[in-house]
Amino acid sequence: MIMSKEELIHNIEVARERLNTSIDHEDGEVIYLRSVELDKLIEQYIEAGY
Repeated sequence: MIMSKEELIHNIEVARERLNTSIDHEDGEVIYLRSVELDKLIEQYIEAGY
């Protein structure tokens, strides 16, 4: 599924906030999974050429 630039930016911001919250309140596994989620979104953004 291809997302618009705006959707990707929104999803990246949400994922970044979730990761930041996780760092303060979750264990290492959750932090890792959220970091991977954020990385995948950033990768999609780069691949799309935005």
